[in-house]
Amino acid sequence: MLYWLTTQLATQISAFGVFQYLTFRGILGVLTALIISLLVGPWMIRKLNYHQIGQAVRDDGPQSHLSKSGTPTMGGALILVAIGTSTLLWADLTNAYVWTVLLVTALFGAIGWVDDYRKVIQKNSRGLPARWKYFWQSIGGLGAALFLYWHASTPAETSLYIPFFKDVAIPLGLFFVILTYFVIVGSSNAVNLTDGLDGLAIMPTVMVGGALGIFAYATGHARFAEYLLIPYIPGAGELIVFSGALVGAGLGFLWFNTYPAQVFMGDVGALALGAALGTVAVITRHEIVFFVMGGIFVVETISVILQVASFKLTGRRIFRMAPIHHHFELKGWPEPRVIVRFWIITVMLVLFGLATLKLR
Repeated sequence: MLYWLTTQLATQISAFGVFQYLTFRGILGVLTALIISLLVGPWMIRKLNYHQIGQAVRDDGPQSHLSKSGTPTMGGALILVAIGTSTLLWADLTNAYVWTVLLVTALFGAIGWVDDYRKVIQKNSRGLPARWKYFWQSIGGLGAALFLYWHASTPAETSLYIPFFKDVAIPLGLFFVILTYFVIVGSSNAVNLTDGLDGLAIMPTVMVGGALGIFAYATGHARFAEYLLIPYIPGAGELIVFSGALVGAGLGFLWFNTYPAQVFMGDVGALALGAALGTVAVITRHEIVFFVMGGIFVVETISVILQVASFKLTGRRIFRMAPIHHHFELKGWPEPRVIVRFWIITVMLVLFGLATLKLR
């Protein structure tokens, strides 16, 4: 919206030409989403408290979590509003990739909202039944995958690139659709599983989202892509605005979500943010690097799979509790220690992922 306006004004006043720069609009995306989150956050928390939209805490988990019962949840809606508003203001709305990521984020956010609504408002502990949750996630994942496949105009847009190898690009054909589906749906659920401690999920999401914004800018820039030996995806650079909005909205939410949290994200935020990260990773053709940078999300998911499989097959548990962040809590780690150490690990993984830009 504002991007279109400044484009028109630039023909009359040259100073408005600065808004044509992706990096500048990316920064504006961060600042706009951050300001929206900080301004709307207190009002939202008051409304959630007033309507008693509070988190229910399991009594079989860490005892320290019992004091969190009643803390406002569904705060992820704040993140989505900030991301959506900022992106619509500063992104080029003729770009198909921007709309793809926005629609995927909105759909997965709606799935999470229904799940939260049933749990918190209707007091249905099951929430949205798993089969229906995965059904709608599959619709969103497959829809995005098919659109990106049909929209692809070059082989680079549907090939799998292996980090550290400059000439390795595996044409996927229709398997691109399957891979994209699993990346989007898998990352959505992985972030949701990680969202169990104050600020644990949002900060890794911010860091990975920021790194993906850098990848988007590089892959959308012909000269940078050629120099870095990465695929050139025309139009992908515009996603730096979305990624910037995600970073700003996430940091704004962290202001209220940091330990001890004033508000929780809920499924409405976690499912949407995970799907958004996965979609950007697919568009920029950096799924493998995303897998590395989001290592915390991967480990959390694997811990749940191993725990369930072990208990069903042997009747024994591998961890004291899954996801694995609860295991460390039950071992005696204070919650802030678990959170900050997971953040530190994510910083190292993201830096390693960014290093792959040059190590080809």
